[in-house]
Amino acid sequence: MSGAVKVAFGSLSAPKGSALVVFVAAEMKPAPIVTAQFGDLEPLIRAAAKASNFRGAQRTALDILAPAGLDASRLLVVGVAPGKDNAPVDFVTLGGFTFGKVTGAKRVEVAFEAPVGTWDGPAAADFALGLRLRGYRFDKYKTRKKEEDDSTSAPDFVIGSSHAAAARASAQDRFAVAEGVEWARNLVNEPPNVLFPVEFAERAKSLEKLGVEVQTLDEKAMGKLGMNALLAVGRGSARESRLVAMRWNGARSKRTKPIAVVGKGVCFDSGGISIKPSAGMEDMKGDMGGAACVVGLLHALAARKAKVNVVGLVGLVENMPDGDAIRPGDIITSMSGQTIEIVNTDAEGRLVLADALWYAQQTYSPRAIIDLATLTGAIMVALGHEVAGLFANNDELAQRLVAAGEASGEKVWRMPLGAAYDKLIDSKFADMKNTGGRSGGSITAAQFLQRFVKETPWAHIDVAGTAMGSPPSDINQSWGSGWGVRLLNRLMADSYED
Repeated sequence: MSGAVKVAFGSLSAPKGSALVVFVAAEMKPAPIVTAQFGDLEPLIRAAAKASNFRGAQRTALDILAPAGLDASRLLVVGVAPGKDNAPVDFVTLGGFTFGKVTGAKRVEVAFEAPVGTWDGPAAADFALGLRLRGYRFDKYKTRKKEEDDSTSAPDFVIGSSHAAAARASAQDRFAVAEGVEWARNLVNEPPNVLFPVEFAERAKSLEKLGVEVQTLDEKAMGKLGMNALLAVGRGSARESRLVAMRWNGARSKRTKPIAVVGKGVCFDSGGISIKPSAGMEDMKGDMGGAACVVGLLHALAARKAKVNVVGLVGLVENMPDGDAIRPGDIITSMSGQTIEIVNTDAEGRLVLADALWYAQQTYSPRAIIDLATLTGAIMVALGHEVAGLFANNDELAQRLVAAGEASGEKVWRMPLGAAYDKLIDSKFADMKNTGGRSGGSITAAQFLQRFVKETPWAHIDVAGTAMGSPPSDINQSWGSGWGVRLLNRLMADSYED
């Protein structure tokens, strides 16, 4: 697991053998302040652009090695010309894209100046966030790493800006978020023999160093509370289950009701008695992507001293088949008192969330509750790996999440709920069954969860397609994406902070 990418801010300075990054639009002219510092680079850029058909479009770059007349090992020219939609520059993506183009450099000087107009301090901080997100690697178990392998080691970045002081100040919050994303990615990427429920709980406890209150419930404590749905999932495993509650009290008034964020934490999902096919089962170490997001979010909020009260709860289990595992046909009584017929032991995450959601409401009386779960393959059929599925009982909460998704780049798409879907999980023998079949699978899973929510505004986000195994992007090259940390951090900042 490589360390965080090193990023510093300062004024424009001579590259002195480092790689130099400049930005141009269609006119191929760097910012006037860049020309004043490094000389007239336009003829060099125009000649190279003509030879390579580079036109300065966004997400394109021109790499000039050993540039004549410039004391730099490389000159990377990054395009920022607006496209047909005339959309503004996404500086987080720009940072990640730039990182991907300077592989092999040891030090990179970024002349962060707009070819036209002005880029301010927050823009530079967003660019730095993109560098951090793209630079993440998980290689702690690779024993044959070459410590001096220039092709894989991350360069040090110096971002030269006319607004360096403002960028440095803004970057503190961005780097807190980056740390939260890195936390979540690390958890998802860990192998299941290392990150089982008790170990996950121990790692969450380290948030206490940032001022987060952490309480862990063991199986005995959960049994006394009647969390039979959660406990049923872990019965077939030699690893004990846990429920972890993490509380950040950052609002001006400690009496302000918290926002509750609940995560599914199935540290490994074999499917139980309804066992999964063997092909790809190794990916089920990531079935705790929702819980990983919750821990990463609490880290981000605490690290940036967010002025909001948030409680994060994660139900941690391992779903395995053995002689004591739950069976299809079993009926269990949840913490809410509602009974559940088990028709498929591979529909286990909703059982974990059922008790966690009920506990969150009973214990904290939250003003809103949001759960995240790698819950259904059906959501990937509907939305692929680009967007997460959103279900909600409250229009205002849903709209806030959609807006936060657009602003952060972690987008959600609202899916329907309704009585017709709810009937599909009615049981002949109990209050409900734990799956409604293949049709509308992500919807009936959400309907199941809604039965454990009272009048509290609630949203369920199905992250099965986005939390793990998502396609590589400009800001993520990791199997575990840490998806949801930036979304919910933006939601808190825009809608709930004092």
